[in-house]
Amino acid sequence: MNTMPEGLSMYAEKVYNAMKSAGLDSEEKMANADRIVGLAKAPKNFVLRALDELQSKGLVKRKAREKSAGYYLVQKQ
Repeated sequence: MNTMPEGLSMYAEKVYNAMKSAGLDSEEKMANADRIVGLAKAPKNFVLRALDELQSKGLVKRKAREKSAGYYLVQKQ
């Protein structure tokens, strides 16, 4: 899937692209919000909002873990 999902905010798009570039596309490769902040080079509050938006659109999955939640991209069929 090479196309950018429609109707994303600027930050959601930025976070999506950063996660895609970093290969965060499976549970084994997920990253916490702090790592994604570094990848996206955006303020943490914007990244968290973008992750919420991406989750609500079914593009990102959040996995609760002991220390901090991990996030990864969901492959749309």
